[in-house]
Amino acid sequence: MKVIFVGPSLPDAASFAGDEVFVCPPAVQGDVLAAVRRGASVIGLVDGGFEYTAPVWHKEILYALSQNVAVLGAASMGALRAAECQLFGMIGIGRIFRGYEKGATVDDADVALLHGPMEYGYKSLTVPLVNVRATLDKLESEKQLASAMRVRLEESAARIFFKERTWQSIIANCGTANIAAPRELLSLLVSNAVDQKRIDALALLEAVRAISDFPFDREISWHMNETFVSPI
Repeated sequence: MKVIFVGPSLPDAASFAGDEVFVCPPAVQGDVLAAVRRGASVIGLVDGGFEYTAPVWHKEILYALSQNVAVLGAASMGALRAAECQLFGMIGIGRIFRGYEKGATVDDADVALLHGPMEYGYKSLTVPLVNVRATLDKLESEKQLASAMRVRLEESAARIFFKERTWQSIIANCGTANIAAPRELLSLLVSNAVDQKRIDALALLEAVRAISDFPFDREISWHMNETFVSPI
């Protein structure tokens, strides 16, 4: 059985998953453990709850790995946990994971955003910093944005709380008096916005579909110490 935990990073995941992958809402503490107990052999972690609920526990991921379950992570909470658990066998996928792996991205909040509920398709209300950086990289590489302006915009975005970060607030936080054409800049950013979280989530989904739905055959060089867990 293959399971993927996903929400705002890829709201339409079910349309790409096919019949072989069970699409579940963002994971919270205990969900990975429960998936293993239900017989999952491949688990893809993209989105996860935090702030108002306990997040996915590292040890439940280690338990899954100790049971030869393939665990992949990308895009959001999955990228964080993959960077933290890759030495134990968790597989990280995508640009966002690589940023955490290399230390270029260090803050958990860089993948966070404010979004609507599942019933409204997890509609994004703010822009995560990882998407801001991907967008600015694109514009700078295409020479549509000067390096100095790119730095100003990235620094501005990094100063804004994730629940308040929009393209408008990023520009305003730069000081519109020092920007010759703020409306044109806003149009440029919005029309060229890169949704890196979606890109990475799609890559993870493809990887989950490609892995054989059997116990993941690998040699484990570490020992999982038993921990008492109350029945779910």
